[in-house]
Amino acid sequence: MPKTKTHSGAKKRFSVTGTGRVKREKPYHGHMLTSKTKKRKRSLRQSTLVSKTEDYKIKMLLGQ
Repeated sequence: MPKTKTHSGAKKRFSVTGTGRVKREKPYHGHMLTSKTKKRKRSLRQSTLVSKTEDYKIKMLLGQ
């Protein structure tokens, strides 16, 4: 069976943790930051995990 190619967009946006979950950055932290509260901007800095229902789809794109 041939190897599957990694999706170029997915490899730039997602990474797999040591336990096998998929990590992603939060959106909406690029521009128009003056209208957002400090608390909201602070929480957007942290990365988060992809939901368990989407894990399989992202791992397929990453070739895992």
